[in-house]
Amino acid sequence: MVMIPETQQSLLNNLVSSVFVLDNDLHIKYLNPAGEQLLGSSSPRVLDMRITDVIEYTTLDLSLLASTIKTGQGFTDNEVSLVIDDRQLLVEISATLTNFGADTCILIEARQIDLQKKISQELYQHVQQQAAQELVRGLAHEIKNPLGGLRGAAQLLEKELPTAELKEFTGIIIEQADRLRALVDRLLGPQKPGKQTILNIHSVIEKVKQLVEFDLPPGIIIERDYDPSIPDLEMEPDLLQQALLNIISNAIQILKQSGTIKIITRTAHQVNIQGQKYRLCAEIKIIDNGPGIPEHIKDTLFYPMVTARVGGTGLGLSIAQNLVKQHKGKIECNSWPGHTEFAIYLPLRK
Repeated sequence: MVMIPETQQSLLNNLVSSVFVLDNDLHIKYLNPAGEQLLGSSSPRVLDMRITDVIEYTTLDLSLLASTIKTGQGFTDNEVSLVIDDRQLLVEISATLTNFGADTCILIEARQIDLQKKISQELYQHVQQQAAQELVRGLAHEIKNPLGGLRGAAQLLEKELPTAELKEFTGIIIEQADRLRALVDRLLGPQKPGKQTILNIHSVIEKVKQLVEFDLPPGIIIERDYDPSIPDLEMEPDLLQQALLNIISNAIQILKQSGTIKIITRTAHQVNIQGQKYRLCAEIKIIDNGPGIPEHIKDTLFYPMVTARVGGTGLGLSIAQNLVKQHKGKIECNSWPGHTEFAIYLPLRK
């Protein structure tokens, strides 16, 4: 039993950052009010539980805690992802070995950095993605011009060839030129929405669901949880349909033969999109229970040609983000093993 003097408890209770005291077996022996808020649980519910039983997933190397106990050397990690009750939190963590009377404990201080990280990451990614898209567009145009000449030359040559066997080779050239042209067209994508209409977002989602269900593996289930009170919004339905289709198709390919995809709609208040705050947005979440997104591509997930899937082109999410941006919206992604969530925000009111 760890006994923390009342004066020290009073000091810890008034800290804005979350404080946890763990014994040598990583059982929680104390947490302050900020720590209760972080965990979403009161002290009586979690005291004497192992910290690993309270946190579903973390990017923190837990061997560091064991090393702190063994060597007495504390550590700091400036960016740790925690998943608690299906909530992903980003925190800065410091751990030190300390004594309360005769008891030696690990004191962990955690400070949430979600909002700062989200804003800075959104602005950084916006700049980087714009640069990447400009580069891709430039390359695409450079490829497209000689590709047209190559295809035209192959067609002219085909007319002059005397046998079907020789024409087979020019057919391959034309076929591959068409394939590359289609890839380039996908890279370029539509740059601005066409004629916009006022529609309910659920009509677009249902159309996408109908399309994917034609070729859906029998082991994959699509669940819906709609908020019917979401107002109609101005949109180009074909573009939004394509954005949703790209994300859901990605989820189906990752799940392969079995799993669940949930489509959830809600309204979200006070949403920041590219530096502007919107009072009300439509929120569309697409959640799958697949293996999650590898850590090494999370920061570049929406860049063209970035993919973790064998055989993938890395264009689906890049195009989806571009289409959502054309509707003044944004896409966010949270992922850990067993849970990948894409959230689309579309302004309803500024």
